[in-house]
Amino acid sequence: MAKSDESTAKPAEKKKSKKLLIIIVAAVLVLGGGGAAYFMFFKGESTPPPPEPGKVIALEAITLNLKDGHFLKLSLALQATADATGELDGSRALDLAVSEFSNRSIAELSTSEAREAGKAELLKKIEEAYEGQVMDLYFTQFVMQ
Repeated sequence: MAKSDESTAKPAEKKKSKKLLIIIVAAVLVLGGGGAAYFMFFKGESTPPPPEPGKVIALEAITLNLKDGHFLKLSLALQATADATGELDGSRALDLAVSEFSNRSIAELSTSEAREAGKAELLKKIEEAYEGQVMDLYFTQFVMQ
């Protein structure tokens, strides 16, 4: 009878050790997969630092017609980046300002939110036109009549 007890004990130990081995392997795979997923998806990409501000270039005032027959007198200043090469020509920025604001009415520009939205859209166009040499835009004069 001693032999039958030993023979039944060995398969039970083998089953336990196989289960334990499977559990350990599964845990290692889950932890390894979780770690890999963390590094792939949650590892923040390093964002480039914002450009250093350079000099501010004041542009001449322009008067333009709004869509509904009113006028807008606008003066701009461009904040160049420190690595901007040479003197920036403001004529492109003024042309973009004319095309941006001449399609709007006085009612569309009467709130500060609308002016800020127009400024943001103009800044986006200016940044594209000047290929990253301009980092900000300032309205030094904004008079509607």
